[in-house]
Amino acid sequence: MSELFDAVDALVASRSPLPPPAERRRLRQAHALTLDEVAAALGVRRATVGGWESGKAEPRPPEREAYARLLKQLATLYPAPESRGAPQEDTGTATPAAPAGPRGGAAEATATAEAGEPSAAPPAPVRHAAATQRPVPRAERVPQSSRRPAARKAAPANTSAPGGGYAHGPLLVLDADVERQVTGYGVGGLILDVPAKSLPALVEWTLTEARLGSEKLHGSGKDGDPLLVLTEAACERYGLPAALSEAERLAGRLPEGHKVIRQLERAGWQLTKRGLGPWARIYRPAQGSRRQCVQLCIPGWRALDGRAWGHAAQLQPAELARVLGVFAQRVMTPVGSTAVTGLHLMTALNPPTKASEPDENGKRHREHRPGSLGTEPMDPAPCEATDGHPVLAQLPRFHVRGPGERLFEEAYDWARDMTDAECMQRYLVGLDVNLAFGAAANGAVVGLASPPVHDNRPVFDAAVPGSWLVDLSHVDLSRVKIGRQWRDLDGDLLPSPFTPTGQRPTGPAWYATPTVAYAVELGYDVAPVEAWVRRESGRFLDGWYKRLRDAYVATMADLGVGEKLSPGEFLEAMDGYKSRDPELGIVVDAVKMTVKGGIGKLQEKARGGGWKPGQAWPALARPTWRPDIRAAVISRARVNMHRKMLHLAAATGRYPVAVLSDCAVYAADGPSPLDVLPYGADGKTVPGSFRLGVSPGMVKHEGTQSVLWGAEVLEQLAGDGHVANLARYIKTGEVTARDTGE
Repeated sequence: MSELFDAVDALVASRSPLPPPAERRRLRQAHALTLDEVAAALGVRRATVGGWESGKAEPRPPEREAYARLLKQLATLYPAPESRGAPQEDTGTATPAAPAGPRGGAAEATATAEAGEPSAAPPAPVRHAAATQRPVPRAERVPQSSRRPAARKAAPANTSAPGGGYAHGPLLVLDADVERQVTGYGVGGLILDVPAKSLPALVEWTLTEARLGSEKLHGSGKDGDPLLVLTEAACERYGLPAALSEAERLAGRLPEGHKVIRQLERAGWQLTKRGLGPWARIYRPAQGSRRQCVQLCIPGWRALDGRAWGHAAQLQPAELARVLGVFAQRVMTPVGSTAVTGLHLMTALNPPTKASEPDENGKRHREHRPGSLGTEPMDPAPCEATDGHPVLAQLPRFHVRGPGERLFEEAYDWARDMTDAECMQRYLVGLDVNLAFGAAANGAVVGLASPPVHDNRPVFDAAVPGSWLVDLSHVDLSRVKIGRQWRDLDGDLLPSPFTPTGQRPTGPAWYATPTVAYAVELGYDVAPVEAWVRRESGRFLDGWYKRLRDAYVATMADLGVGEKLSPGEFLEAMDGYKSRDPELGIVVDAVKMTVKGGIGKLQEKARGGGWKPGQAWPALARPTWRPDIRAAVISRARVNMHRKMLHLAAATGRYPVAVLSDCAVYAADGPSPLDVLPYGADGKTVPGSFRLGVSPGMVKHEGTQSVLWGAEVLEQLAGDGHVANLARYIKTGEVTARDTGE
């Protein structure tokens, strides 16, 4: 009989009653449970629970009975609103408390009113983690049913909340449900109800009620505009396509006559020249000092490039809000691709203008801010200009400039065949420099807001930024100064520090100041025959480096990789570090791409089919179009890399077999970087060489492959005297295409 009873119980359990999908989600969130926690308790995948809550799937035995039991217990703790009586009017909002002090609370509100500034707009209805009075894991929220009692207990909205009145943070990720209700997911678990029914109304609401934005990064700068990230469902809710057509994708925007663009125009809103595309800026002309501008990011239109943002576009709204929120707080609110954001960060941290002293009428004016790049674009020296630049319009159409006409400071792409001794070793180990271009930007002295000056009889000065025409072919790496002492090395096993290919120069060529200064450091005299120098100079990028460095180091620390680790502890901590929090892993990659892309944007090339050589292109109108600054940073990065390899060779006799940008590959008897780098009992290694660690300029393990693998790749890709660059494949060992050196 017991078997029959068990069968009956199983039959009942297979049909355990469940609340509707929306109520399942409400109950989970009311108890501040994540999808991961529920999935772990029931022994299913996170996506499975998500499917149950969206109504796309229904649980089956044996999980159904346990799931029903969980929801029943939660329903007892958090009854639905209709079971607690008629809903009451929401009279308040739960927001983080304002800081104590003379500028907090009512005191600041009174001061603002006395100053004649417009009072803050009424707050948007908000559901915030703070209202639950308990920790909320990552980006979870207080459900709608729990919001009203919590809001009643909360103090009235504080117009002086941290962030210059931006109490709700820099951004929202907007999502819409099947009933077309829009919810905004913000930083720190914040959830806002979004009442706007159209895109113009959404922009208006964002600027008047949402209390979104970010404080300026410099006293002379501007506050950051609010960012709205629209999911596919939100796009459809506001009349936008979930994805762009092929023609729209190629154009990078919706057509001018699109109905939503007409809606914006009728409401008095304008779009920038890039139109309504993956990253759009909607604005009205500023009134006084008050900006009226909202930025849109549309992941479904490929706004979040996978090369920089990984799988961010596939995240749930709350998770995406966390990723972008951490980036916004530690770097800045994204304003486009990571490259565009990196460039904007330079200006945000080092604004071109400042307020003048009051004139006779007590009025202040904008004036040039020393140390900045100014407000006007600047032509480069002819040797610094990219092909097709207007300053080269006099050259014949198909003229190819050589090293004696063009500054060619680029990252390393060098490789050589392995020696017999290296072939007898077992492994090839890759070492990768952390934030190499960021570390090179730190301390770089570059030209500022004055044009370059031509000098036909220059005397080299390492303190003066510029471009120098000089013959460095006499520098012999077989005998160089290291630490002021002459050392004999095998120069054939080292790349030249003066060319990106690593080949020894054969005559006069244009170089940036750091490259020429390195030739002097190695013990050789230099005699430039011509130069373009910049007398007004400064360390323009120092603040930019520091902010990105701090963002990188802080995020790595959150992933368990700290600065104070020993070499062995560091390697252990780096093993699978992104898997500890994949969302923060995305942030790390985005920070790295912001560094690299920001430097690259300093020399943005012409794009678009309508451009012809000799014509200006839009990027040239920016004061931040500065190929000379890019050249100085890349020169420093390449020189820094060479100096480390030189010191290691002098101390250990080890030479690189391949170098690609910031990655060097060495042969070793063991698979670890510790088999390449000599560390003593005191934890120290060769001064001036590679050091393991998380800080920019230090190195991490890029990957290890066998020497046999390396020999096979070299043989497979050999041809026309070309040696394959093993650093390109060392990370995974996969060779996906023939190595052309590009």
